[in-house]
Amino acid sequence: MSYALVRTALLDLDTYARVTGLHPQVVRRLVALGLLDPVRNARGELCFTPAQVTAAARIQRLHEGLSINYAAIGVVIDLLDRIGELEAALRDLPRPR
Repeated sequence: MSYALVRTALLDLDTYARVTGLHPQVVRRLVALGLLDPVRNARGELCFTPAQVTAAARIQRLHEGLSINYAAIGVVIDLLDRIGELEAALRDLPRPR
C-alpha cells in the first residue's frame, strides 16, 4: 500500500476564479463543456488542482488570442495535444543514416 507524502492543494471555485481571472459562472460553463476537470470535495463543491490553472490559461489564450469560442476550444485542444504526441513520437524515431 502506498501513501501520498504531500497532500495536493485544491482550490475552491471562488479562489480558482480569482487566480485565473475568470468569473465563477464562466468556470462552471467550462466545466460543463468538459474543458476543465475539477474534483468534488466532501460537500460536493467543485475544487481544482493547480494543474487546472494552467488549463484555464491555455483556454483563455485560445479564446482571446484566436477568438475561438468555448465550444470549439475542446476540439482545438484535442488536436494540439495529438500534434504534440505525434511530434514526440517522431523525435523518438531513429534517424536514417
